[in-house]
Amino acid sequence: MKNDPFKIRRYRPSDNTPLSTIWYEASVQAHAFLGEERLSQQRALVQATYLPQAETWVACVDETPVGFIGLIDNFIGGLFVSPAYQGKGIGAALLAHAFGLKGNLSLTVYADNQAAHRFYRLHGFHDVSRHSVDDEGLPFPIIRMSSEV
Repeated sequence: MKNDPFKIRRYRPSDNTPLSTIWYEASVQAHAFLGEERLSQQRALVQATYLPQAETWVACVDETPVGFIGLIDNFIGGLFVSPAYQGKGIGAALLAHAFGLKGNLSLTVYADNQAAHRFYRLHGFHDVSRHSVDDEGLPFPIIRMSSEV
């Protein structure tokens, strides 16, 4: 990764606001079906709980965060890249970093987020199960995926 214009480092408390902004901007684009009110509620949870408690790795360009991956053991709690930096290999690099740390990984993706589903399939994940409701029991179908064979 020496030639890449970005580097990956551990989360710092000062990353909280920039990363929650990345999360929100990427979520509005990828998860518009959830609605802005729900996304705003989730953003508060991301800031207060998720970012500080997960094992979070941050991709930076010139020290500015542009994406992150949050891990809970071998589970990817989230992988988000700023819309302005999507398609530049940052998500793939964060995923490769996580594979290097953890080996096999699992995750849950919204079924309506077809781009993310394709991305993970391209990177070796396969569908394990489908559910008609999300983890909160709301009517947003999810797909559980794993890299294990």
